[in-house]
Amino acid sequence: MRRLTITLDDQLHRALRETAVRQGRTVTSIIEESLRLRGIGDQAGAPSLVAKARERARMAPGKALELAIGETRAKREG
Repeated sequence: MRRLTITLDDQLHRALRETAVRQGRTVTSIIEESLRLRGIGDQAGAPSLVAKARERARMAPGKALELAIGETRAKREG
């Protein structure tokens, strides 16, 4: 496992620590989850993530692709 040093605004750092305590988690777990939610992660895991999403949605692959394209366009347009 690699180590990383970052600089945070004092208020953000305090809020992060308080959230960790309140949730009974580590600061590391919160940061890792946040990065994953932003799409930062191992690209090898992307196909399995998509497969899980399709399975949970019970949606045909073509319909899922259509929905994804529509959502992406809407987000880009503002």
